[in-house]
Amino acid sequence: MNTPSPKPKKAVALKYDREKKGAPKVVASGKGEIANNIIKLAQEHDIFIRKDADLVELLSKIELNKEIPPLLYKAVAEVFSFIYKVTKDKRK
Repeated sequence: MNTPSPKPKKAVALKYDREKKGAPKVVASGKGEIANNIIKLAQEHDIFIRKDADLVELLSKIELNKEIPPLLYKAVAEVFSFIYKVTKDKRK
């Protein structure tokens, strides 16, 4: 009996510039070793990491340096809201 091999890890990095109009952009995306490098860089720079396989799957389909589509605004807004709260709590 063959055991299915695990799916490679995926990671997506978003960037949002409050001063510019527009939605967050996908600035890095990859799977396997590239995903590991994205996560490692985020950790090294103390950037918040959120594990959400479904959201990563959707975001990974977006071209690099493109804004997220309106369909994903709510999901990404919830992530950013959580990040801002965590960051604010850390500063207290």
